[in-house]
Amino acid sequence: MIKDQMTVMSHSNVATNIYEMVLAGELVKLISNPGQFIHIRVRNDVSPLLRRPISIASVEKQNNQITILYRAEGKGTKQLANIQVGETVDVIGPLGNGFPTDELKTGQRALLVGGGIGVPPLYELSKQLTKQGIEVHHVLGFQSAEQAFYLEQFNEIAPTFIATADGSIGTAGFVTDFLASDDWTFDCIYACGPTAMLKALQEKYKHIRGFVSLENRMACGIGACFACVCHLADDPDGSTYRKICSDGPVFEMGAVVL
Repeated sequence: MIKDQMTVMSHSNVATNIYEMVLAGELVKLISNPGQFIHIRVRNDVSPLLRRPISIASVEKQNNQITILYRAEGKGTKQLANIQVGETVDVIGPLGNGFPTDELKTGQRALLVGGGIGVPPLYELSKQLTKQGIEVHHVLGFQSAEQAFYLEQFNEIAPTFIATADGSIGTAGFVTDFLASDDWTFDCIYACGPTAMLKALQEKYKHIRGFVSLENRMACGIGACFACVCHLADDPDGSTYRKICSDGPVFEMGAVVL
C-alpha cells in the first residue's frame, strides 16, 4: 500500500450516473489480485472529509494504469465526476484482499455474478480467469437498461447474461430470478453486489465453493477505525469479527454473516 498522486488519463460518463476513469500511477505495480480497491481523496478540502473506496475494474501494469467505474450519487462521488483529464487525485492503495484466482484448474467452470456497482471488480477477475483456461459465464444485474454498463466488454470475454429490475433489457427481475430459470453447473462462484443478492446466492449455492465481495461503507480503509466490521458465521456469541476493508472485501462464501 502506498499513497500516490494518480493522473487522470481519461474520464467519461458510460451510463446514467456511472463514470469510467482511467488513472496512472506507481501504485498499480503493487496490485496483486482482482477485487482490491483504492481509497480516493476527492478534493483537498474538509468536505467531504473521508476518502471514497472504489473497486478496481481493470489493470494494465505495462502502462501503470487502472480503470475504475463508480456511481456518482453522493457529495464525494459527484465531485469526483467533475474532475478533468490531466488533473491528479490523491489515492491510497491497493487496499484489501481480492478474489483468489488459483481455485480452479484449466477447463473448470466459473460463474461470475454482479449486481449494480458490484459489477466492476468482476471484469478484471474474468480477464484473469479466462487467461488461465477457465470457462467463465457472467450474470449481471442492473436496475434498468439506462444504468447498465460494460455489457460489450464482458461479452468480449465470455458469455454474458443480463437481468434488469424493470425488464428493459435481458431477463426481468434479479440475477437470482435468472439463475433460477436454468440448470447451471459450475465449479466455483464469484459474486459482488448488494447484500440481499449475496445472501440469496449463498443460500442457493451453499454446497458449492464460492467467494463474495462485500459492499459496505468505510472510513479509514486500512483497518484502523473498526467502522466496517462483520461477524464470523461460526462464532456463536458474535464476539469475533473481521474488518471488511483489510480482511476483505472478499471472503469465502459462508465465512461471515451477511
